Amino acid sequence: QVRFVESGGGSAQPGGSLRLSCRATNLILSVFTGVPMAWYRQTPGGQRELVASITSDRTTNIADSVKGRFTISKDNSRKSVNLQMNNLKPEDTAVYYCNADWNGSYWGQGIQVTVSS
Repeated sequence: QVRFVESGGGSAQPGGSLRLSCRATNLILSVFTGVPMAWYRQTPGGQRELVASITSDRTTNIADSVKGRFTISKDNSRKSVNLQMNNLKPEDTAVYYCNADWNGSYWGQGIQVTVSS
């Protein structure tokens, strides 16, 4: 069964950094290489919003709210997509979800990121 598993969440102070990773399991490398990936986030009572996306040729799209602070990257050798989050703000607090635009759509289980002093 193909799964996408997030890791790396947790707590940080404002101005701090966290790095999220999402790793594909039971998916062959040649398929993963061609899969567009993205990170979304959702706050309690809020809608799920796109944070960043990356295509198979590594073209990226970053939401205005995190532009200049967040970076998305894809490591095909590890079958993973990463979200580097710098200069975190309290408004970045949310559950972050990994998404794979493949065979319909696959979502990770979600991982909590909390930014507070």
